Amino acid sequence: MPPTLTDAPVRLAKVRAVTDHLPHTLRSDARDNRERILDAARAVFATEGLDAPIREIARRAGVGPATLYRRFPTKEMLVTAAFGDQMRACQAIVDEGLADPDPWHGFCLVIEKFCELHARDRGLTAAFMSTFPHAMDFAAIRSYSLRSLAELVHFAKDAGRLRPDFVLDDVILVLMANSGIHAASPVARVAASQRFAAFAIQAFQASPVVSPLPPSPRLVPTASTPRRNPTGEAGEQSTAEHPVLGM
Repeated sequence: MPPTLTDAPVRLAKVRAVTDHLPHTLRSDARDNRERILDAARAVFATEGLDAPIREIARRAGVGPATLYRRFPTKEMLVTAAFGDQMRACQAIVDEGLADPDPWHGFCLVIEKFCELHARDRGLTAAFMSTFPHAMDFAAIRSYSLRSLAELVHFAKDAGRLRPDFVLDDVILVLMANSGIHAASPVARVAASQRFAAFAIQAFQASPVVSPLPPSPRLVPTASTPRRNPTGEAGEQSTAEHPVLGM
């Protein structure tokens, strides 16, 4: 029996029910794609730096390059989206340090938390130091953080706790050195970063005070292969010695 005019409202309601569901599904898929792309970008940038190929990020995210470029037409947009939250975290850390009534304690807090944050997201250091002419929000956060940090440095020097020859570029130097820490696991990398931050802070003091350092993580796996004597023959197996230091 052919449809009549009385059937029209029912048919229209069914069509609307289907079409109303489609945008939600598409939005959900788009959100999932975006999060996968950003997670992949952070992972790839952490290991290969900001020069990593876009195709590798797309492959890691499980999407095609066209999908990635549709979401992020330029690498600049991808980097700023990937590290936007971390940049805002940097700003919050500096604000926390500046709000501390003891400027030296606030300065130490910034160095410690910066190192830990950058150790967890190794690509963040490169992003923090990069210039993105069209990413105004990204640049504004970085400029604000550096200005506030310069103010904190000034207060710590006036308090007589921070060495007078310390300059703001030394913070960047610390972050660059910190980003070079490699370890077998993220936990070990963060532990090594905390120890490195403690060394740096002691070096920055106007009157160095030797404080206990955090424990040192084992950055290189313990040797578990047989030793070889000078003739090349396998000798006794050793698991006690450090594979680099022989300790």
